[in-house]
Amino acid sequence: MARSLQAEESILKKLWNWLPNFNKIIPGQPGIFFVLKTRILIVLFIILLITSFFVFDLSQYLTLDYLKTNQMRLMKYHEQNMALTLSLYFLAYILITALSIPGATIMTLAGAGIFGFWTSLIIISFASTIGATLSFLGSRYLFRDWVQNKFGEKLQKVNEGMEREGAFYLFSMRLIPIFPFFMINLLMGLTPIKIPTYFFTSQLGMLAGSIIYVNAGVQLSQIESTKDIISPDIIISLMLLGLFPLIVKKLLKR
Repeated sequence: MARSLQAEESILKKLWNWLPNFNKIIPGQPGIFFVLKTRILIVLFIILLITSFFVFDLSQYLTLDYLKTNQMRLMKYHEQNMALTLSLYFLAYILITALSIPGATIMTLAGAGIFGFWTSLIIISFASTIGATLSFLGSRYLFRDWVQNKFGEKLQKVNEGMEREGAFYLFSMRLIPIFPFFMINLLMGLTPIKIPTYFFTSQLGMLAGSIIYVNAGVQLSQIESTKDIISPDIIISLMLLGLFPLIVKKLLKR
């Protein structure tokens, strides 16, 4: 039994060194191998999900052509299985945003085209924020070293912005993304921002963009390309929205 435990510990230590941020074993720390096993299982589960997405070519279902071709069939299925459809869509949206899998835009259009404006907006607002928060937590507790090494220069800029403006900096980044969606999640995970602050600030900041895409999805039949969603007027509106947190910050200082 003792040899078996020693062999197990040896294997786990090797796995720990292979995975990001798992290279520091503290001898004798209570529960260290339970934490180690949990982290390894989480990382392996993430790898399995991402691998399955590409192995089974699930991206073929996340195209505008597929969505427009099957919209009526999906709407009919939703009418017959409303609770199931909403639940599956909610979970799928969380996974896609949490794992940074391409397809969030199509998922947003699909939700609007099938569920309508208000239902899809509420679901997308919470699902995208939960997904972003899961990615944020993964960066903070699982992939800290990897993110630090990969995005060191950008992280310094984000830290400076957070020190200067606090949560308003995150809010403005969500309104007009300086960095891609997934990168904001990863970088913010390495800042001291509290989880509730991150969640609600992200949800509020992403709301404007969600409204634009959901509104476009309601008129799905008229969309020929995702480029049709963003017009010059909308871009200008988003730029003006990006000034909003700065204006609020100045007003609060008075």
